[in-house]
Amino acid sequence: MPVIRSELVIDAPQQLCFDAARSIDLHMESTSQTGEKAIAGVTSGWIELGESVTWEAVHFGIKQRLTAKITEMESPRYFVDEMVSGAFKRFRHQHEFIPVGKNQTRMLDTFDYSSPLGFLGKMADRLFLEAYMTRFLWERNLYLKQAAEEQFGRMQEK
Repeated sequence: MPVIRSELVIDAPQQLCFDAARSIDLHMESTSQTGEKAIAGVTSGWIELGESVTWEAVHFGIKQRLTAKITEMESPRYFVDEMVSGAFKRFRHQHEFIPVGKNQTRMLDTFDYSSPLGFLGKMADRLFLEAYMTRFLWERNLYLKQAAEEQFGRMQEK
């Protein structure tokens, strides 16, 4: 059961970072390399507590679908999405946003998952899946950082 953690400081206020992370539209932009699309549930705008989204994407050359639901949320401090159905046995993805200084936010991301297929899934984690997911989540978080900072910069110019 790997747990992937990352931490970034974003030069933007807490609320803006929180909203960027739960934006369906930004999620699709940030995962364009896998062709990720929201195809059911909330398909644009911000996802809220109790709502779900079904994603379709291509990973490892295979088209896959995954449905996640927002199971916890305390705006603008954190939210949790958990897999309802998909390729993993389970996952819990926590996003935390902590103000650090004037108009800066520390984003903590914790992705806790279990692969299916018992021993074979554990081998896949060790051989490639954990590294793939770490890179996938890091690139997404860097995209969110850039988008939030650009949006905040535009707000400052007005």
